[in-house]
Amino acid sequence: MISYNKLIEQLPMEVQFPMMKILDQLREEVLDTVTKADFKTLENVVSALGDKMLELAEAQKRTELRVEELAEAQKRTEETLREVVKKQDRMAKELGGLSTSFGYFLENEAIAFLPEVLKKKKDIDIQVMDRRYIVYADGKDDEINIYGEGLESGKKIYVIGESKSQFGKKDADRFQKLLQRVSAHVRAKVYPLIVTHSVHPTVEEYAKKTIPGLEFYKSYEMKLKMSEP
Repeated sequence: MISYNKLIEQLPMEVQFPMMKILDQLREEVLDTVTKADFKTLENVVSALGDKMLELAEAQKRTELRVEELAEAQKRTEETLREVVKKQDRMAKELGGLSTSFGYFLENEAIAFLPEVLKKKKDIDIQVMDRRYIVYADGKDDEINIYGEGLESGKKIYVIGESKSQFGKKDADRFQKLLQRVSAHVRAKVYPLIVTHSVHPTVEEYAKKTIPGLEFYKSYEMKLKMSEP
């Protein structure tokens, strides 16, 4: 492409200078026009960015408010959960207290009625019947819910029992280990028994296989057996 200067040089001398002036003026106007257009474009871009920044700031503000609301909601939820846990703890303690009281009631009934029941059913003469701790040679101990001492055909016998409203397989396993410790300590015949309100047949079968000689006494049966001739 031929430059503007080369083209001007081909013009008559009297025209070259005016044409150069015209071209210089055009060049300045073009440069000025481009600069203003570029600036306008830049101004528009900056304005658009500013709008976006404002939108982002508003969105961030809304997000922060939402986070604060969620934090407050979480705080209220945690407080509610703490209250629920406290109520559950109180209920558990109350139920535990009722269970303990009920257990003592069942034990007291058993201790009161078992001597006569055992005499009629097993011909065991009970001399002592209460609840107590057995302390072993190593200093360890076991709490015996139903503890009895008596004579069977003139020989010393110990009655070791537990009272539970409902008796399960885990109770049978634990009671079997207790009986092993007691038997090794007293070195005499031990008569094991369970006083309960109810026991599932499969549990009763399992317990009797696990603990030879084990007898079950239902709480309602004891008074009936006492009234039997």
